[in-house]
Amino acid sequence: MPKAKRKRVKIKKDNNFLVLTSLVLLFLVFIALIISPHYKKPKVLPKVKKAAPIYKGRIAIVIDDWGYHLDNLVIVKSIKQPLTCAILPNLKNSKAVAESLHSFGLEVILHLPMQPKEKYNLEKNTITLGMNARKIKEIIAGDLVSVIYAKGVSNHMGSAITENRESSLLVMSEVKRHNLYFLDSYVTANSSCPEIAKEIKLRFAKRDVFLDNNSDPEYIKGQLIKLRDLSKKHGTAIGIGHDRKNTLTVLKEMLPQLESQGYKFVFLSEVAR
Repeated sequence: MPKAKRKRVKIKKDNNFLVLTSLVLLFLVFIALIISPHYKKPKVLPKVKKAAPIYKGRIAIVIDDWGYHLDNLVIVKSIKQPLTCAILPNLKNSKAVAESLHSFGLEVILHLPMQPKEKYNLEKNTITLGMNARKIKEIIAGDLVSVIYAKGVSNHMGSAITENRESSLLVMSEVKRHNLYFLDSYVTANSSCPEIAKEIKLRFAKRDVFLDNNSDPEYIKGQLIKLRDLSKKHGTAIGIGHDRKNTLTVLKEMLPQLESQGYKFVFLSEVAR
């Protein structure tokens, strides 16, 4: 009996030796093949990149005048397409609105009060003609503390400023210093902003269509169609509406329809150049 046991142990050792020897030989053969001049590495097929979807046009929609109230946050939260929201600074709800809109995944910009040619009641710390660079710098810095998460700046009213080259240059230079982009709401056809933006190499965009000069839902729908057609013609188009129930309700209804027609909605930062 003891002799048989020793034989089994020996056979097991022999088997282990054979397995190890075979593995070593296979490894040596593999190495020899690799270093052989006739060896060719197997071709690795390149990864096929998916083609980017083709859109009929890109549309950026800006909603102005946030900060007066919190009434429409529920509606805007239910809109699934990208929106850019321009918030007035230093109002009771400015910070709260900025926090909420940012948490919804929307883009925030500062809606900077600037002097118009018309006689309107002006917001606190409105930039006016004749202000020096130091005062403008101080106002914009304070406004950006009020409107947190801002990625850009647009003019609230401001026709007197945007027509004035010296004042516009002071404002836009300060916007660039903060590494933000500038949206010209284009409240006057005599705006000096497009030319200045090119000169100082400031990222810039200009409004194409006002969506809700009339609060009637059918009018707003018509303006959205106009915006859609401009985006198809030029590749991109920018529309401005306001923090109003009718405007946001129409957007909630129509944006999915326009999206299904092949139009892409984007944040303003994606089209500012």
